[in-house]
Amino acid sequence: MTTIYLAGALFSEAERTFNKNLQKMMLDSGFSVFLPQEDAEDNKDQRDDRNQSSIFNNCFGGLQKSDLVVAVLEGVDVDSGTAWELGYAYAQKKPIIGIRTDFRIQTPDERVNLMIQETLTEFVDNADDLKKALEKYKN
Repeated sequence: MTTIYLAGALFSEAERTFNKNLQKMMLDSGFSVFLPQEDAEDNKDQRDDRNQSSIFNNCFGGLQKSDLVVAVLEGVDVDSGTAWELGYAYAQKKPIIGIRTDFRIQTPDERVNLMIQETLTEFVDNADDLKKALEKYKN
């Protein structure tokens, strides 16, 4: 089964809910999904308990074991942790699909930071297009 690492901000209820909805769609489509907010226990309680090393190691392990990355690229600027994960995935030659539902566009040719955009294998605007893009990665 193909394993997807779902990279994205997870600091607000809206971000966590969006991530969970994407995870459900991917699971229902037959993929295994590493979701840091659950699988690495990256949440407020763990950070308050100073478990940053554990969170990092769990996320890094999940990223290493993944077959591809789906990156949530919402907001004015991409989440810095997501940017790091994309750099690592790109260096490991993992396919990366970016999803950005945010309609604010920097320029017609550059929808997110150039360094982020150039790491992407594919770029989609919504969950339906993401589901279609993922079809070619099924085992």
